Amino acid sequence: MLMGEFNHNVDSKNRIIIPSKLRESLGEAVIISKGLDGCLYIYPESEWKVFEEKLKSLPMTNKNARAFVRFFYSGATEINPDKSGRALIPKSLMEYANIKTEVVSVGMIDKVEIWSKEKWEEYNDSENNMDEIAEQMNELGI
Repeated sequence: MLMGEFNHNVDSKNRIIIPSKLRESLGEAVIISKGLDGCLYIYPESEWKVFEEKLKSLPMTNKNARAFVRFFYSGATEINPDKSGRALIPKSLMEYANIKTEVVSVGMIDKVEIWSKEKWEEYNDSENNMDEIAEQMNELGI
């Protein structure tokens, strides 16, 4: 299971370190793509295939479905972290997530979110009213 929050820096070659606790669950070949809320998603290959099947099932005659698939596939690429856990992030994805020097990796059950530190702090400071969110989750059965 992918969980936890980890802070680290981007090196001079635009590589991030995927923390060892997350690497163990991710495996060797992983897929990185744009994520929602301005972050990046890193999927284990097996979870990407599950997600991919769901995307394939969307009706391509639906404009929103096409946009949704396009969003995730346009920047998706396989990355292979080295033995130290460093992975090169494509420039277009770095720009999308506004990643410059500091990043936060967040385990999210079946994937890892990669945030610029600034965006992560902004997200935590402004968007989350956990009491209201908890009430809505209760309505969903949690």
